[in-house]
Amino acid sequence: MAKQVNKVNQSEQVFDAIHSIMHLYRARQLRGLRDTPHEITHMEYKALGFFSRHPGATQGDLAAHSGRDKAQLARLLKGLRDKELLDAAADQADRRITRLTLSAQGQKIFNSLNQLGTQASSAAVDGMSAAQLTQLQALLQQIRDNLEADGDGL
Repeated sequence: MAKQVNKVNQSEQVFDAIHSIMHLYRARQLRGLRDTPHEITHMEYKALGFFSRHPGATQGDLAAHSGRDKAQLARLLKGLRDKELLDAAADQADRRITRLTLSAQGQKIFNSLNQLGTQASSAAVDGMSAAQLTQLQALLQQIRDNLEADGDGL
């Protein structure tokens, strides 16, 4: 029984460490966002990143990817369109569907802000070897796979 208790304690410590690391990483990103001339929120940055990686995606695609409320995303995307950071076009096959892509200005701002994330990521893994990064990535993927396999059985 002692081994099981120790494993539970260790797993809680792992998730506390993951949470702490993500908090530090996001705080660094947010500081970087505040220090730029772009008036953009963290969620707006994340949405721009999604459409940078998935040009022509829909609001529904973003909702499925992020798990966020559709009404919240509608307001967010309207704001990005009003700032002329996202372009919208009707789908060729179904005119009721709106496809979203970064505007030229949106791409420029995203690229600028994305460099802040790259700097934070590089600082976070400074001193780690390629083998260590590969191992870390594999371990985190195993955790993700375990959680996804468990589904909603919490």
